[in-house]
Amino acid sequence: MNYKFDWSVLWTGQSGQWLLQGIITTLEISVLAWLLAVVLGIFSGALRTVPLAPLRALAAFYVEFFRNVPLLVWMFFWYFAVPPLLPRPFQDWLFAHGAEFWAGMFALGVYHGARFSEVIRSGIQSIPKSQLEAAVSTGLTTPQAYRLVIIPIALRLIVPPATNESLNLLKNSSVALTISVAELTFQTRQIETYTAKAFEALTAGTLIYLALCLGIASLMARVERRFAIPGMIARVSRAEH
Repeated sequence: MNYKFDWSVLWTGQSGQWLLQGIITTLEISVLAWLLAVVLGIFSGALRTVPLAPLRALAAFYVEFFRNVPLLVWMFFWYFAVPPLLPRPFQDWLFAHGAEFWAGMFALGVYHGARFSEVIRSGIQSIPKSQLEAAVSTGLTTPQAYRLVIIPIALRLIVPPATNESLNLLKNSSVALTISVAELTFQTRQIETYTAKAFEALTAGTLIYLALCLGIASLMARVERRFAIPGMIARVSRAEH
């Protein structure tokens, strides 16, 4: 091999600053998209279990549509197709404040909201119907029973699959580089372009993604242990064997 490794390219010049900015942008877009996805997932997931057929159909349409459209297409849609439909003042504000970032965030959030919806739905449907009946018998309305009893229990049951979706969302944030969001993958490609050291740059990006994902998985494992419901969810230590 004639290739000469030079790991110093990762912290010399602007490389270190680019990597740091890439990590910050990745975390920003991922956290905001995750919050949006969780809100959409809880709302649509709950609607998929209610008795009213029109509400179930509406939630099912949202889930099936966005779950079966490629994320890249959806990313382009939000960046190229949506802004021209907005009022001119809002367009001007958007392009002055990082239109690509907000387009990527909404694309990620809406896309993963559909996937979170299925996780929430499965969590709700795993709860015995007697829980809802008992809540309603105390005088709560069905919406109140969902808000105060059913959804809080479901959220405690779905931590493991929700962890997988959260990790997928973080990794899928790399697709935002296609609309020029300067996240981690974008910055590693920039380092490779300026230094011609593809192996070092992409290895750094790989290890950073690995560290971020392992950190999130560790945090969610602690959440799972903390909020596990005895008899309704397996503890992490058992699930790992």
